[in-house]
Amino acid sequence: MTEVYNIESLSQGAAAIEHAAEALRAGRLVAFPTETVYGLGANALDSAAVARIFAAKGRPANNPLIVHVNSTAAARELTAEWPATAELLAARFWPGPLTLVLRKHSSVPDITTAGADTVAVRAPAHPVALALIGAAKIPVAAPSANRSCEVSPTTAEHVRKSLADRVDVVLNGGPTSGGLESTVLDLSVNPPRLLRPGMIAPSVLENVIGTISRPQLDRDDGSKPLASPGTSARHYAPRAPMELRVPSDSSRLEQLVATGAKIGWLALARPTIDSPALVLIQMPTDPIAFAARLYAALHELDGAGVGRIIVDMPPDDEAWLAVRDRLRRGAAPGERGT
Repeated sequence: MTEVYNIESLSQGAAAIEHAAEALRAGRLVAFPTETVYGLGANALDSAAVARIFAAKGRPANNPLIVHVNSTAAARELTAEWPATAELLAARFWPGPLTLVLRKHSSVPDITTAGADTVAVRAPAHPVALALIGAAKIPVAAPSANRSCEVSPTTAEHVRKSLADRVDVVLNGGPTSGGLESTVLDLSVNPPRLLRPGMIAPSVLENVIGTISRPQLDRDDGSKPLASPGTSARHYAPRAPMELRVPSDSSRLEQLVATGAKIGWLALARPTIDSPALVLIQMPTDPIAFAARLYAALHELDGAGVGRIIVDMPPDDEAWLAVRDRLRRGAAPGERGT
């Protein structure tokens, strides 16, 4: 049975955090909040514990995990080399939603990196996450705490609904603030390469280390390790099929409403259609606020039992890059994965 602990403050939750740290050291799975989404954690250096993450999520073996640490020194111990760019970025953005991909140290098991010779590391900016990692005194591998066919969780209740008894301990630190997963930057190549957009924009990174490349990501065929988590062609997908629309074009929405089916709508524009068949969620027009709301809104629409979800596509500019990436992957045809 899953143990759930509500953490209202670090002092009030100290015993629960220490208990969760003991569970991690014993090879068990612990779900915990970060500033992005809830993570499903295990000892990153324990192959058997990491295998439990893959089993609990139904995660493809070629999909690497991000290893969470609480200091730059701890990150260095996981890498074979620590370039000047890593030092600059860690100093500027850690703790925070930036993951760095570097050549891995031999102590990191292949299962953690999906067989790649690189490891993805970050220091999360959430007090519960940092306290847990500090108490455990180990690096914590942690993808999002959900089954691979589910939207990432931003609350402990989302974790419970998705994983049920597949996780041993859940630390409930309330809703996450960021809402989208971290930016992933590959420093094992020159110039550094953006692997996954997040809430730290490429131009902000370039202000610190200079030019980074922004390639189109290859479609995953399962034959080789992915360069980064979150890069499957279909990803972050709700249970209901999702379609993207230009906010000014109402034709498809009108067509669906005319069928009488229950339709979810994440609206950016002012709603121009009113129907009892519509489950409307008015989304923020600010990209940071939209990102923080997105996954929770998709969970709400799945919970409402809609048969299809329509999402107003936000503007095509860098401020919306991460949001547009998640929406495109969530609406892509084919199998889901995270």
